[in-house]
Amino acid sequence: MRRWPTPRWTLLAPAGLVVASIPAPAFAVQYLTPEQAQVVIFPEADAWEARTVTLSPEERAALAARLGAPARADGVAVRVARRGGAFVGVVLVDEVIGKFERITYAAGVGADGALRPVEILAYRESHGQEVRLPAWRRQFAGKTAASPLRVGEDIANISGATLSCTHVTEGVRRLAATVELLRRGGRLP
Repeated sequence: MRRWPTPRWTLLAPAGLVVASIPAPAFAVQYLTPEQAQVVIFPEADAWEARTVTLSPEERAALAARLGAPARADGVAVRVARRGGAFVGVVLVDEVIGKFERITYAAGVGADGALRPVEILAYRESHGQEVRLPAWRRQFAGKTAASPLRVGEDIANISGATLSCTHVTEGVRRLAATVELLRRGGRLP
């Protein structure tokens, strides 16, 4: 009599019952590291300087008044891009919640104050990953902190990815306002 091996995912329970333990599917995908993203956003840069800028209470209050929500952190990690010593722009890496899980993205603001296309670094949701489509991410290019940066106004929605679109857009609006505030105050080049 041939004996069949027991699959690794089964357990024999009392009374001969078979109980299956199948792990939930994982959807997390890491697309880029922050270092890779900064090169994609500012390919012309030949030097990078990582720094953390601490927001003053006045700067936090100004951001809260402008955005209608409190500033998320005291310190803002920025990567300053330079070419031949001249300021090219800054890249900030941030996370927002999609529907249930975090979306890690990078946004760049050039020396002219205009946004570059957004890069999605990691996506952890089971749905809505269409925010990684190049056409959707390119919508941010050329917009500034003065732009509405709202889904349905100047940023198109993607059916089935509404929360991801909305939250990434809100995050980019927050980052653009933060960079503008820091540059106006002389805290960034």
